[in-house]
Amino acid sequence: MNVASIHREILIDAPPERVWDAVRDVGALHTRLVPGFVKDTRLEEGARIVTFGNGMVVRELLVDIDDAARRIAWSAVGTPMTHHNASFQVFDHGRHTRGVWIADLLPNELAPQITAMIEQGLAAMKKAMEADSREG
Repeated sequence: MNVASIHREILIDAPPERVWDAVRDVGALHTRLVPGFVKDTRLEEGARIVTFGNGMVVRELLVDIDDAARRIAWSAVGTPMTHHNASFQVFDHGRHTRGVWIADLLPNELAPQITAMIEQGLAAMKKAMEADSREG
């Protein structure tokens, strides 16, 4: 069994505290963190329902929000994936933020589609956080 493991990093020209504040605001993906990439986020007990810009709706179980490590972990359920877990972590990088998104999933044939979505999400995050940093 080959589990696809996707690892992407991005540098964001914004303070890590500001980026983490938006990342940990789990119900505001569509307004604060990745507007456009995500159109709506609704919270349920222990989960969020995410509506992506492409129309896909996914239920994400919130596994962990670790303020000390600035790391969030989640698992998408009810999708064509038979297994999915992901995390995003915020690191200090000088005056900037280094963000690391890791996702593991099955079947691994879905990796190209999920990789493309992660890259779109990171681009939206960079745009939103850098605009917010310039305004704030």
